[in-house]
Amino acid sequence: MTRMIDINPEESPRARFAYEVRRYRLAAGMTQKQLGRRLGFSTSAVAMVETSKFRPSERFAELCDEVFGLDGVIAGLYAEVWPPPPPVPAHFRDWAVEEQRATALRFWAPLLVPGLLQTEAFARRVISCSPDITEDEVERRVAGRMQRRAVFSRVDPPAVMCLLDEGVLHRPVGGPAVMREQLEYLLDLSRRPNFTIQVVPYDAEVLSGLLGAYTIAEMRGNAYTVRVESQPSGRTVTDRATITNMVRRYDAVRADAYPQHQSGKLIEEVVTQKWT
Repeated sequence: MTRMIDINPEESPRARFAYEVRRYRLAAGMTQKQLGRRLGFSTSAVAMVETSKFRPSERFAELCDEVFGLDGVIAGLYAEVWPPPPPVPAHFRDWAVEEQRATALRFWAPLLVPGLLQTEAFARRVISCSPDITEDEVERRVAGRMQRRAVFSRVDPPAVMCLLDEGVLHRPVGGPAVMREQLEYLLDLSRRPNFTIQVVPYDAEVLSGLLGAYTIAEMRGNAYTVRVESQPSGRTVTDRATITNMVRRYDAVRADAYPQHQSGKLIEEVVTQKWT
């Protein structure tokens, strides 16, 4: 007798895809080996898809619809889980998809304003500092970064919590005009109901957070992946134990942050006193 489905479809969109493939296979009375033969894939490939350990091709999803007699159901789920990414560097494409799909994003920024919260001028200055980058590549990457911000204009935008080290407000990226525009943009974002922006003061040790910036993506209250920024290109983490550890570190940093209203006042003071 085939075991009941034990993957949690609420854990992440990818888990939901795996759950539905397995559910329809069981409903069709097929074993993984039988489905694999019908699809032209190995039994192990089917098993890894059904346990969310392997990203299938779009063709896999389309063939599942054919085998199960569905009208684009599995292909539709695939498009939700792995939509075409915005024009970003190859190493960032998987994360660009995750941040568009997450229901909540939590940023820890000890050095720079997070890319998703940057203005065009700020982003251009940061990107242009990359070694050997061409002007055309700078413009492509800036355009991709601005396109990513469309997630905030959705009907159901993600909840956003951003912790900024106080030093971020004072680091002269691009000069006074660029910094003023950037900090004013953060203030505008902080006034939205789905945004919380808090500043972590200079005198907070936050030693667990000084190792680098990262972003936690959540789906329905569950943290399911983390983007860790590092040289030269960062990495995306899906290991559950590591994610749990990163969430605890985030909460420890947040415990030392100013409340949102106090953080807003501090940002306004820095704009007036330093960047005007």
